[in-house]
Amino acid sequence: MQPMNRLAYFDCIGGVSGDMLLGALIDAGLPIETLRAQLASLDLPGFELRQRTVYKNDFRATKVDVIIHDETTERHLPEIEAVIRGSGLSANLQEKALAIFRRMGKAEARIHGLPLEQVHLHELGGLDTIVDVVGVLAGLEALGVRQIHASPLPLGTGMTRGAHGRIPLPAPATLALLAGIPIEGRAARGETVTPTGAALLSSLVEHWGPIPPMRLAAVGYGAGGRDTEIPNLVRLLLGEPPGAGGIRVESIVQLSTHLDNITGEELGYVMERLLEAGALDVSFQPIQMKKNRPATHLRVLCRPEDAAPLEGLLFSETPTLGVRLETLERHALPREIRTVETPWGAVRLKIATLPDGTRRPVPEYEDCRRLAEEHGLPLREIAQAALRAAESHEH
Repeated sequence: MQPMNRLAYFDCIGGVSGDMLLGALIDAGLPIETLRAQLASLDLPGFELRQRTVYKNDFRATKVDVIIHDETTERHLPEIEAVIRGSGLSANLQEKALAIFRRMGKAEARIHGLPLEQVHLHELGGLDTIVDVVGVLAGLEALGVRQIHASPLPLGTGMTRGAHGRIPLPAPATLALLAGIPIEGRAARGETVTPTGAALLSSLVEHWGPIPPMRLAAVGYGAGGRDTEIPNLVRLLLGEPPGAGGIRVESIVQLSTHLDNITGEELGYVMERLLEAGALDVSFQPIQMKKNRPATHLRVLCRPEDAAPLEGLLFSETPTLGVRLETLERHALPREIRTVETPWGAVRLKIATLPDGTRRPVPEYEDCRRLAEEHGLPLREIAQAALRAAESHEH
């Protein structure tokens, strides 16, 4: 039976496109017939899916070709939405596909200065793009993938031809879709990241950075159409999180710096700014520095994709001249948020599940504080009432 809690890491060696992702999924064990069956539910004639083995710089890989017999190269967003909503895809797959195409549409609307409904999705509205998006989503679901990680995306340079003539690379639509995503430049000329590849990964990837801890189960190589100096491949590492009892294993980044010339008021302000910008935690520790000066050790924990903007905030808001970065492995208990009713109002609880199955509820402090102030009661009384409500709900 296929594991249903797998982790996928897309190593974008030569870039990424929709067909490269499809090739990597098939090469890692996705039967092409499973993919064809899902795509048939679109009820869109005019295409067929083929796979073949190719070699990129002596790496064996799978190349997926979407053979198109449909001459429609552009569609309005409502047309694409009607196709997906009228398909036999599951409701979950439909919503994911619709969300990705809406992101594509919004990117094009910003570029051309048009209302979303009037935008023509040119290269992004072709049948091959619909097949790529739906196929990748269906493939990930069939392989039981629940967590998706990826490397930073390498961007090439040069010019290409689009529906409006020659355009610079990376394509404007690609850049619009990659806002907030880690990227790196490549000297190689040509398109390394397509708009479809950018839309898929920027919508699906939870964590960007190095390979996360996993029990490796399969490796797949998906090939692009061009032959380049760097192998034109996406490498998929497919595995299971190593934690036991549902513990989630993830990568986080720790930023730290020593400050000996900042006031307490400024430190409080910096903490607020860091948390607003996405930091998971911020802490201060008194230390003694050289020349016997008292100072503060500032530590920030964050997701890998938030490290760069938070580092910039440290440089702009503190007098530091250097920030240390470390990638850490974090084991996190699965958790859920539930709201319970107390005699004085609603309180949210964060309920963690321990490896032995024990459930541990913790009342949300801000909810308890608000109710305690409104009703003139001790904070502990509100929290205990929330815990009793949670216990009765469990039974």
